[in-house]
Amino acid sequence: GASIPLTEIIEKTDLATDLAIISDDRRPTTYLSAEMNNRSVVYAMVDFFPKMLSYKLPDGNGKLAAWNLLGAEYVNTQTGQHYFIEIDGEWKLTLEVFRDLGLAMAVAIFLIYFVLAAKSESLFIPILLMVSIPLGLIGVFPGFAVLNALKGTYFNATSMIGVIALAGLSVKNTVIFLEYLEPLRKQKRPLMEALVETGRIRLLPIMLTSLTAILGSLTIISDPVWEGLAWALIFGLTASTFLTLVIFPVMYYIFEHKKWDTAIKK
Repeated sequence: GASIPLTEIIEKTDLATDLAIISDDRRPTTYLSAEMNNRSVVYAMVDFFPKMLSYKLPDGNGKLAAWNLLGAEYVNTQTGQHYFIEIDGEWKLTLEVFRDLGLAMAVAIFLIYFVLAAKSESLFIPILLMVSIPLGLIGVFPGFAVLNALKGTYFNATSMIGVIALAGLSVKNTVIFLEYLEPLRKQKRPLMEALVETGRIRLLPIMLTSLTAILGSLTIISDPVWEGLAWALIFGLTASTFLTLVIFPVMYYIFEHKKWDTAIKK
């Protein structure tokens, strides 16, 4: 039961060992890996990129030669040797997902424009109607910044899906507004009066339709997968609903008042 020192039962011998040389495409390579734990890789990369761009080689003779979202290239100004940082794994997958979702959103916006152009028989009016889409984004990103600070919820792929859905949901507010406004043109009402009247009459329908979608989204905020989608809809619709009632009438007046005045004078 007595403790025996390790040095009494082992013999120390110095031996030479061969170090394994890891290479990729015949270039010496060092692999680094890390787990994000409960943090989004996006926020980690936001912190990493400034350090990568300002990094100098250990001997102080290096400079940044090129960089992109997947890595960087450095060159030693004395020896001419090049060094590369290549980022893979979850970050590369995240970029691919957001790229694909971005393309899906572009297609969705094009289809929304096509439908609105066919309905309004105009190429410019749909652009005014779609102003509600960026207004929704005004609510999404600050909202997620607050959520990340309060409870660690971050903008992710499902949030991007929510933004795509938000494009269609927010446009309906301007469509509801326009559907009441256009008959007033045929009644030869002054534009300013027509905009005020439309805002008064359509306020409740717009608020109720948006509130319905917001309350429906609240039912899935506890789901760890679809929480991002729910918050994107909640923040986006809230901002879009209030801003659309102000911004859309102002923009419509700026771009359409001459055409409106001409129409009511005929």
